[in-house]
Amino acid sequence: MSKLVWDTTGEHFYETGIDHGVVYPTNANGEYGTGVAWNGLTAVTETPSGAEPTDIYADNMKYLSIRSAETFGGTIEALYSPKEFDECDGTAEVATGTRIGQQSRKMFGFCYRTLIGNDVDANDHGYKLHLIYGATASPSERNYSTVNDSPETMTLSWEFDTTPVNVANYKPTSIIIIDSTEADETKLGELEDILYGTAQDEPRLPLPDEVISKMS
Repeated sequence: MSKLVWDTTGEHFYETGIDHGVVYPTNANGEYGTGVAWNGLTAVTETPSGAEPTDIYADNMKYLSIRSAETFGGTIEALYSPKEFDECDGTAEVATGTRIGQQSRKMFGFCYRTLIGNDVDANDHGYKLHLIYGATASPSERNYSTVNDSPETMTLSWEFDTTPVNVANYKPTSIIIIDSTEADETKLGELEDILYGTAQDEPRLPLPDEVISKMS
């Protein structure tokens, strides 16, 4: 046995930043299509919900507490979105450079990184890969304003909900998180080749069972 020690050098961990965004719109078969780099990401807010407790009483006492199913959604914020995301945002191209809104919204997968830092390596300590499945985006407000002497860019924002996908031996899930400081470096590199593509292969989003098999 050992006594707990606080504030050891190298163990002041924190998370920050967001980069390496990739969106994977579904194709006509409902499968995740070729990934597209999403430049200009500024924030992703993950918002789990549900799992509300319901108390059950018996024998004049609280007998047990059961919880409702948990759901997962969030918000994506960016300075811009790739053209391939238009159909996920309810937009259809009807002619070159001409698009119409209020169309059916295509489901998509999403991948991004957040950085892990500490007091020794700063922001270079590691990162977490976030893989999101079964997402659909809700309509979002866009606030256009005049150019003035205090220039600023318009930040776009999309709320999204998800439909979980099946995972062998586990409950269905909408998100997988992989920590580079704990995962096998070689296996993680092979997974990133799938997610980001190589000179020979297009980027794609593997389903949870393939991710788990790859990282095991």
